[in-house]
Formats: sequence, structure tokens, C-alpha cells
Amino acid sequence: MLPCYTPPHMLIGPIQLLKQATPAQRRTLLAAALGWMLDAFDAMLYALVLTHVMRDLGMSKATSGLLYTLTLLASGIGGMLFGFLADRIGRKRALMLSILTYSICSFASGLSTTVLMLAVFRFILGLGMGGEWNTGATLVAETWPDELRAKAIAIVQSSWAIGYALAALVAGIVLRYANWRMVFFVGILPALVTLWIRRSVPESPMWMEHHWLAAQGQKLEPQGTQRTRGNESFSVIFRAPYRKSTIVLLLLNFFGLFAWWGLFSWIPPYLSLPVAQGGRGFGIMGTTTLLLVLNLFGMFPGYISFGWAADHLGRRKAFVLYLFAAALLVPFYAMARSQAVLLVLGAVVAFFGTGFFSGSGLIGSEIFPTHVRARALGFTYNGARALSSVAPWVIGRVGQTKGLSWAFYLCGAAFLLASLMATQLPETKGKRLE
Repeated sequence: MLPCYTPPHMLIGPIQLLKQATPAQRRTLLAAALGWMLDAFDAMLYALVLTHVMRDLGMSKATSGLLYTLTLLASGIGGMLFGFLADRIGRKRALMLSILTYSICSFASGLSTTVLMLAVFRFILGLGMGGEWNTGATLVAETWPDELRAKAIAIVQSSWAIGYALAALVAGIVLRYANWRMVFFVGILPALVTLWIRRSVPESPMWMEHHWLAAQGQKLEPQGTQRTRGNESFSVIFRAPYRKSTIVLLLLNFFGLFAWWGLFSWIPPYLSLPVAQGGRGFGIMGTTTLLLVLNLFGMFPGYISFGWAADHLGRRKAFVLYLFAAALLVPFYAMARSQAVLLVLGAVVAFFGTGFFSGSGLIGSEIFPTHVRARALGFTYNGARALSSVAPWVIGRVGQTKGLSWAFYLCGAAFLLASLMATQLPETKGKRLE
């Protein structure tokens, strides 16, 4: 029996991956990773200070969840809006604009004196938060070679865990010496990254080529036909051979995001609320420690590993494995009581329950052509995020009546539905970008 041959690019680790890349590729990877990391940092600050905001502004669990719902709804709108912008003005400029949007609004959240003010700022923050994901993922997909694309996007996606962990650390330290407003004020810092992106990060050569060709073609078209052509280009994702993939990927992302936001937006208050209120009664530093472990030993390796799993097993099988494992583990986490069990199970749930997101940008980039790639990713991912925006409100509402532990079972069911959707995806391993 002949030994199984494994291509060399499948055996390399993250360090070797970066060594093989060109300086331009490393900078695009760093820009997308920083944008996504700081997106997580600003987005998760709300969950981390939620207990304090609820007390000071007099919010119920249902109202608190509704504000999260508004942010996620806005992220869906922002994803599609910035997807159009990225296809028209470039991946780099759209990425910078999205980072500025969520950074400024994070700072503004700290100035809120009413629930309405906070809701407005979190909604606008959501626009930038949604726009960052597809612009960054598209930029990396178009600048990295086909054989390294899965691992590169997995590294970008893994930066979410670092941002979440950094937010937990900052919130834990700041809350010991100041109030929740100061935590939000720290959220302005990501805006500084745009200065580096503007100066050092190159635009996608693939986008520049297609943009130039489109511009040349428009010059030759009769006046009044250009707009129709642009509208038709977006409609491509709703026609064969992309229609089924568009719907399946939208539903997979919807169920996966419903489960993720429903679970992870409520884990911080779940851990810190008193047992009498349906929580686990951990103090600020105890909650911070658990969240750091959950992110650094659960989410981060989960994101990274998916790229390697997708190269070995294929995109579809990797999706099914991660989502089904998360569906099985969430109920056990909801039943856990001791800190040690919550620590271990939380990390394993985070590994599978967040790792699969590394595949969304990867398979979307390989399914859709360049002239609609950013907006297609914006629709299938951030459109799903808009649909899943009800998750924090639903989990908060159910948690208020039946307890958060029971509400988390709904998240497990959503992961199971996402895994069923994954079985209907096309296999795109080894496909060259069009």
C-alpha cells in the first residue's frame, strides 16, 4: 500500500505561513486581523459592562438584549453597505471607514445618559462592525495564493478571540478603578490603526484590475446602460450556479450567528449575575479569568484550526464537524455549576462554536466572483447577522422568564440547524478565485 501524500502547504504552521508570504501579503493580513480584533474589542465591551449599565440606566434583561439586537441589525445593514462600497471604492478604503465608524461610536457610548442615546450609538457602531468583516476577508482572499487562502483567513478570524480577550482584560482592570463609561472611552483607540493602513497597506491587485477593466468597459457603453449592468452584477448571486449556495450560506450563517450571539453575548452577565438572578455569582476578576481562558484557549485555537481542518477534510466536512460538536456541547455547558467545569467546557464550546466562522469568508470567497465578492460576503454573512439580531433579545427574554441556562438550549438547537445547512454546501477546496 502506497503512503498517503500530503502537500507541503498543508503541513506548515502559522509562523511558516507568514514566512512564505510576501511583505504586501503580510501587511494585508495584519490590517484585516487588526481590524477584526479591534472590532471584537469594541463590540464585546458592551457585554462585559452590561451588568453595570443595566443597574445605572435601569435596563431589564429584555431591554439589554434589545440593544444588542439593534447593534447586530445594524451590522447586517453595514455589511451590505460596506460591501457595495468595497466593490466600488476599494477594499482598503472601505476597511478604514468601517474601523473609524465603530471606534468613534464606542467612545460615544460612554457619553450616554439614557437608554435611547446608548441605543443610537450602538446602532451606528454596528454599521462599522458589520462592514469590517467582509472588507477584511475579501482583501486577504484576493491577495493570498489559493493554496494558503484557508489558513490566512483562519488567522484573520482568530484575531476576534484576541480582541474579545483584550476587551475582557481591559474591562476587568478599568472596572476596578473606574466605571463602565471609562471602559467605552478606551474603545476609541482602534481609530489609530487607520493611519497605518492608509500609509502601509496595499489595495487588492485583483480588485484594481477588475475596477480598471470595468471603467474601460463603461466608457464604451451607451449612456444610461451602466447602472443596469451594476444592478445585474449583484443579481448574479441569486442566479444559477450561485443561487443555492447563496441561500444555504445565508441560512448557515444565520443559525450559527444566532447561536453564537445568543450564547456569548450573555455569558459575561451569566457568569457575573447572582445565582438568585439565574447567574453563577462570580466576581469581576473571576469572570475576567474565565473569559480570558474561554477566548485564548477556546476561540483562538478554534479559529486557527479550522483553516487546517478545511484543507485536510474539505470545507464542507470541517463545517459539519465543528457545528455538530458545538450543538452537542452547549447543553452540558448550560447544566454546569462549578467554576472548573465552566472553565473547561466553556473553552471546548468556544473552540467548536466559534472556530467554524473561519470558513464563512473562505468558502464565500471561493464561491463568488471578484466583481461581486465583497457584497456577496456582506449579504450572506452580515445579512445573516441582521437576521440573527433577535438572538440577544430572545435569549434575554427567555432567560428572564425561565433562566439563562434553559435559554442556552436554544443556542444548541441553532448550532444543530447550522450543521444541517453545512451538508448542502458545495465543496470548494482547491478552487481558484475568478
